[in-house]
Amino acid sequence: MQTGFVTTPFGRRPVTLALIKSQIESAEINPGKSIDKWKIYRDVCDARSLLGLRDRALSVLNALLSFYPETHLSDGNKLVVFPSNAQLATRANGIAGTTLRENLAILVNAGIIHRKDSPNGKRYARKDRAGEVEDAFGFSLAPLLARSEEWARLAQQVALDRKQLRIVKEKISLCRRDIRKILTAAMEEGASGDWGKIESHYIGLVSQIAKAKTHSALNGILDELSMLLEETLNILENQLVFKKSDSNDDEERRHIQNSNTESIVESEPVSRKETGKNSIPTSKPPAEPVKAFPLGLVLRACPDVAMYGPNGAIGSWRELMTAAVTVRSMLGVSPTAYQDACDVLGPEMAAAAIACILERGGHINSAGGYLRDLTRRAEKGEFSLGPMLMALVRANARSERKTG
Repeated sequence: MQTGFVTTPFGRRPVTLALIKSQIESAEINPGKSIDKWKIYRDVCDARSLLGLRDRALSVLNALLSFYPETHLSDGNKLVVFPSNAQLATRANGIAGTTLRENLAILVNAGIIHRKDSPNGKRYARKDRAGEVEDAFGFSLAPLLARSEEWARLAQQVALDRKQLRIVKEKISLCRRDIRKILTAAMEEGASGDWGKIESHYIGLVSQIAKAKTHSALNGILDELSMLLEETLNILENQLVFKKSDSNDDEERRHIQNSNTESIVESEPVSRKETGKNSIPTSKPPAEPVKAFPLGLVLRACPDVAMYGPNGAIGSWRELMTAAVTVRSMLGVSPTAYQDACDVLGPEMAAAAIACILERGGHINSAGGYLRDLTRRAEKGEFSLGPMLMALVRANARSERKTG
């Protein structure tokens, strides 16, 4: 190999160990290796961000390759080109001499080309009597041939990073659209929720997108937007689910009242007048206040929570509250959501609510959103844990009868 040695630059240009290392590596070209010079050039262009190259440097590299007479760089061929600065400047779109020298230095420092300076620093070729080049002084293209696989890998990495960046941006666009339209629908249709706070958070996240240039920064914004979308959907989903559930409960209560012929409560007979237009409609009873229920009732309704108590059993409210902390973490309920529930429901009933959510785990998509909705309803006096506990007791009793 004609480049299997280290050369130092002419004049005041220094040599570094990195340049020596690069020249040694460039000498390690597999025998018979050959590759299209323009393919290597395209790979270097694609990987320019990783190689620290700018557009002008690529224009100079293009000009250098144009002085190499063959289409393929091959081991055994003369890989040194020796154009003058004037010729290079012309083929590099007429750039200034200072800019040309600056970008040649960038290519050398990046290990893309090597200098092979003559004793007097001039670029020329020495030919034999037949006119064949015996030796040449100028710029060696050997690094392009020796490191072609490395450039190809870097180009593939850049392409992959660009694709992933495009995918993240697409996901951010979809998430933004979903949040914006869902918020608009919730506000216009009067759904309950702190939509102003959610919208402020949304606007703050969107304002960060223009400044985020890297894949990791955009991924962080996407994660925040996804969590905000999930929180918004949980608020709406819980409202819609509870509306449907309340409607079903009303129908079930009416069915029980109509079918229970053995009730111990006797009604006084009423006249037709009393059932006519002059009858006074009864108002809806006030919501049941939050109150404590017997621990035994809670454990009958929610037997699954016992396995998280000390030694797989619960014998006191304190043990239930301790188990609820473990279950809360397991279900993915945030500490703030659980603390809010404790403030509104009381620590005992908040622990009982967690036990109920555990028992109904297969029917609840988001335990945290479900608990927050229960807390909001309880704060307004629209929720009591009693019906939920009794429903679970009845469900467990039916299950025991079927398996008994």
